[in-house]
Amino acid sequence: MDNNTIEETLPEFEFGIYTLGDIVTDCHTGQRISPQQRMNEVIEAAKLADEAGLDVFGVGEHHRLDFVISSVPVVLAAISQVTKRIKLTSATTVLSTIDPVRVFEDFASLDLLSGGRAEIISGRGAFLESFPLFGYELEDYKQLFTENLELLLQLNQQEVMNWKGHFRSPLHNAEIAPRPLQQKLPLWVGIGGSAESAEQAGRLGIGMAIAILSGSPEPFQNLAKTYRKSGAAAGHAAADLKIAITSHGYIAKTSQQALDEYYPYYYSYRNAISPSRNQEYRVSRSDFGHFVSPVNTLAVGSPQQIIEKILYQHELFGHNRFMTQLDIGGIPYNKVATAIELLATEVAPVVRREIAKKSSRISPAREL
Repeated sequence: MDNNTIEETLPEFEFGIYTLGDIVTDCHTGQRISPQQRMNEVIEAAKLADEAGLDVFGVGEHHRLDFVISSVPVVLAAISQVTKRIKLTSATTVLSTIDPVRVFEDFASLDLLSGGRAEIISGRGAFLESFPLFGYELEDYKQLFTENLELLLQLNQQEVMNWKGHFRSPLHNAEIAPRPLQQKLPLWVGIGGSAESAEQAGRLGIGMAIAILSGSPEPFQNLAKTYRKSGAAAGHAAADLKIAITSHGYIAKTSQQALDEYYPYYYSYRNAISPSRNQEYRVSRSDFGHFVSPVNTLAVGSPQQIIEKILYQHELFGHNRFMTQLDIGGIPYNKVATAIELLATEVAPVVRREIAKKSSRISPAREL
């Protein structure tokens, strides 16, 4: 098989944004918007992303008073009615503490409502409040996720289920309804730095979304290598082995404007929103410049800087999707809207064009 054929089997590069719906006091005004306003802004951001031509919009699940989104399928269903083409995904669904049957039925319903645009990114979750809330034990953290993921995959393939596991009641000739409009719901696994999770995702032949929120992306290359090697060994086609890179980000017309506007909100967010509320985040404005350097993951800067950063990461990972969280820490919606438009109109077209130019050769990531 020649190089052109290899490249042609790879999925088209996609751009998306995601939100966790955090509710944080504005560091400049001292005001905190209401949950209703925050929810409305999430929906407005999705509408704008759809109109601007982005490919994916995701919302994440949390169960704390400083987040507004706990029911991901409900929010995505509302978004589906005001958008036309953008894919709608969880980012992520905390699969360890939710019934996979309920997850599948909810997202199959979303798929019907949206005209076949639903996806699921499942993860173990960095926040642990859902375990006591829904009556699960933290000691079962890993086993719950593994069992629930394998069940979710079977639900995606079979209309009538017979199944027995350790944590959930058995299924005996259970009819799983409704079925999605798509033949199967696209399934992804969201991971941090676990090679075991990368191997599992590859073996199962589902997408892998790597969350790299700060620091150098290079240490995460091994995850892409493990994922592709595992997928190939299991007989999965390259086109089915999709990788997304997700990160925090912010875009303004100039680098200085992006840094000046984003830093106070990022600092505020890191101190207000943490899996452990007792951890204090400290970084000076000058040190923050290192966080957004070309070889680090935090996607903050001018459109040209973001273009260069994504292309650099593409050389490392050969990924198929870039998703960024633009709205953290109480950043006013008008600034988020500008960042969305810059991502869609000035960053995405250039990145897609540059990646297409390389389609006649195998990038370093293909040789992992």
